[in-house]
Formats: sequence, C-alpha cells, structure tokens
Amino acid sequence: MKLPLPSTLMPAGDAPEALLSERQRAAICQPARNREFVLRLSCRDGKGLVFAVSSALYDAGCNILDSQQFGDVAAQDGTGLFFMRIHFDAPIEIAHTAALEHTLARVVARYGMQAQFHDRESESRVLILVSKEGHCLNDLLYRTMSGSMPMRIVGVASNHLDCRNIAQSYGLPFHHFPIAAGADEAARNAQQARILALAESEAVNLVVLARYMQILGPALCEALKGRAINIHHSFLPSFKGARPYAQAHRRGVKLIGATAHYVTEDLDEGPIIEQDVERIDHSLAPSELALIGRDVECKVLARAVKWHCEHRVLLNGARTVVFR
Repeated sequence: MKLPLPSTLMPAGDAPEALLSERQRAAICQPARNREFVLRLSCRDGKGLVFAVSSALYDAGCNILDSQQFGDVAAQDGTGLFFMRIHFDAPIEIAHTAALEHTLARVVARYGMQAQFHDRESESRVLILVSKEGHCLNDLLYRTMSGSMPMRIVGVASNHLDCRNIAQSYGLPFHHFPIAAGADEAARNAQQARILALAESEAVNLVVLARYMQILGPALCEALKGRAINIHHSFLPSFKGARPYAQAHRRGVKLIGATAHYVTEDLDEGPIIEQDVERIDHSLAPSELALIGRDVECKVLARAVKWHCEHRVLLNGARTVVFR
C-alpha cells in the first residue's frame, strides 16, 4: 500500500481533496469551535439580575446554553439572596477567564456579586483520602476511568496500607501518611501538614474523604474550605460521629442513609450536598446494615463529587444550592 505524498510533493493533477472523507472535508470547512464555560454567581436578590448578566454575555458575543437561578427569600439575614449558574460558550478571541471577568466586571461591581468562571475543558484535579474501607474509593476510580466523572485523580493518600493495591491497580500514586492511634495534637498536625503539602504540590482543586476516618484539624479545614467533600455513613443530622450503623440499629430505624457534605471544623456539620436512604427492617444486624449502606455511600458521594466538579454547587451559609 502506497502512502500519499506530502502536499508539497503531490504530482500535478492529483487532487489532495480526494484523500479526504466527506466528514474530514466538513470538519475543515467548519469554523473554529467556541469554548464552553460555566459562570457561578451569588449576590443580594433584586430586580434585573438575570437580564443584566445575560445582556453582558450577549454583548460580548457569548451564547447561553443553559441557565439556572434561585432566589432564596428565606435567607437567614432576611434580605434574600440570589444564586445563578450559566453554561455558555464564547468566541475564541475572548475565550479565557481573564477576558470574561473583564467583560462582566461592571455588572459584578454594580450588584456586589461573587462570581467565578470555570473553563469546561479544564478538569478538576482531585486527591482522594481513604482509611481501611475501599468501596467508595474503588467506585470513584472506576467512574473516573470509565469517563463518567469530569475530573482527574492525581493520587490516593491514606493513614493505612489497606487500599494501596486498589490505587496501584489503576496506576495511581499511593501516599502513606500513618498516624498512631491516640497520637497527640503535634503528631496529628504534622501528618495533616503532609496531606496539605501534597495537595498544594499537585495543584489539587478538590479533596475527597472517601471513608477517611480521621478528623481534620482547624488549619487543614480552613485551607480546604469549600474544596473538601466527606461521605458520612448516616442520614445527617442523625447518628453523627463514629459507628452510625450501630447507633441506627439500637434505635430500630427503618431507613439508613448516607450524606455527602463539605468539610468544616465542626464534625459532620458541614453544608450538605447530597443525601439518599435505603429502607431496612428489624431483622438486619449492624453488619448487614453496613453492607447495605455501602451502596448508598458510593452513589451519594459520586453524585456530590460530580456536581462539585461540574460547578453546580454554591455555598449558602450552612447550606448549599445545587443546580442539578
């Protein structure tokens, strides 16, 4: 089989176009594809906000693909808050965040908005923390490998070695940061400083606690504010803390659940992103509840992480607004 000559050496009369399929020729003729972005914003509620933002994007030559908004009239301070998520595309000449921020600067300043632009082509860089149980870790790794999660996992860190093989089977770096049971505050702070250093060196956008059974200290919580998601194996605010399935069994509940929330200094009190439940009955032992609960934990954590990476979650004090 002869390879086609380079176009500069093509014999006269041999049309290069003949070597191209209809699809290839159509692709060449198409204009450059616009880049897609997500804009998230929040501010005091008021009239004309949607019009002001959409008009600014229109004037810049952008095209809105999807828009969602919510006015929280029951905001705790009584003034009302406005939240918005816009998925749009932009012409190549302004398709970078600095230019887009400049485009909306007047609107943002006028209404005192908190606004963030996100390039849809930039995947979130994620670090996963895990202890001994690997079901949530394995679920996230598989979903990411199969292309259903818009993120790049840069590594797995743990205070135990139990999940090392899971991480390595996916070709991911595994970082062992041991901490002895009953370790003093200085030792805990030193161990968590290593976690933070790893996250910073990898330019991590999100840290996921996939059944990481260590309490994060104030310094790490502050450094990761709004960028760390935990899965708690109960339907919060019920059964906080350790051994929630045993607590649920003692209370004879008929539903067990899981909660994905942002990490805060207050244990299991962070803003809730997603929850789900599974019906149970009196015949199930705590160990059986834990087995049932694992499936719920995986689903809830995966949804929360995906929504965060798709920039669908906005913080609203102790709560969240999730544009699903």
